[in-house]
Amino acid sequence: MSDRAGAGLRMGIDLGGTKIEGRVLAPGGGEVARMRILAPQGDYQDTVAALTDIIRDLEKEAGRGASVGIGMPGSLSPLTGLVRNANSTWLNGRPLREDLEAALGHPVRMANDANCFALSEATDGAGAGARSVFGIIVGTGCGGGIVFDGRVLEGARGIGGEWGHNPLPWSEPDEHPGPTCWCGRKGCMEMWASGTGLSGDYQRRTGELVSGHEIVARAKLGEPAARTSLERHASRLARGIAHVINLIDPEVIVLGGGLSKLPHLYEELPRLAAPYVFSDVKDIVIRPPKWGDASGVRGAAWLWNE
Repeated sequence: MSDRAGAGLRMGIDLGGTKIEGRVLAPGGGEVARMRILAPQGDYQDTVAALTDIIRDLEKEAGRGASVGIGMPGSLSPLTGLVRNANSTWLNGRPLREDLEAALGHPVRMANDANCFALSEATDGAGAGARSVFGIIVGTGCGGGIVFDGRVLEGARGIGGEWGHNPLPWSEPDEHPGPTCWCGRKGCMEMWASGTGLSGDYQRRTGELVSGHEIVARAKLGEPAARTSLERHASRLARGIAHVINLIDPEVIVLGGGLSKLPHLYEELPRLAAPYVFSDVKDIVIRPPKWGDASGVRGAAWLWNE
């Protein structure tokens, strides 16, 4: 652990597609400083400069140095150290950690943003006290992270928890082969379970493209098409969750992202997933995040706890 981590303050940075958010945490998790800026679009060098600036500004606000953890789209390849699989495509193939460390003059830790979310909720959030936590992001995209005994399980290839690019399990005839994903394959969980997937399902049935929030609002007003889209979405999300349970059997599952704010999911998902779980123990614990939108940035800070 670096001297900065030993000093007690931990900084987390959430590098998003449209904003960069940073927070500095005291050893007990209390917040010392926070900041948010717009994320540069389409330019790698501008992104490095913006990250460098916000880290230095947060250190000034906190009054001293801190360890730095960064949650990012995509991940670093364990083979090359370069960014890969980021939907902020200008980062792909770039030595982001190396360039940041050179600019700052000290080490940083980086992890996929879904891994940071899972680590946050496992450390002092909705999964605190559980040995195994699966954190799910269901927002514009669909990601996941696995934490066991307080450690992120990245895996030998650095893709642990990437359930969003597995196919929808136990698919119905009208769900095969499924819509084309940005990764190039068809029928990925991301294209069914995310907010984008929910909107796409509604559009295929009605010809109208609206947001997930609008679909929820229309369902509350009794629109049949909106209601059935939400039912199909919950069924698909539940099947995907059951698939994960059959693989890693987590004690607690925590939902994050925009769709995690839909209260019906916490009532419906355990019931819908249970028939697909290969066990006589059917109690499935699915919780909303304690830290909400702040969970990713807090998890990035906790990377230095490992």
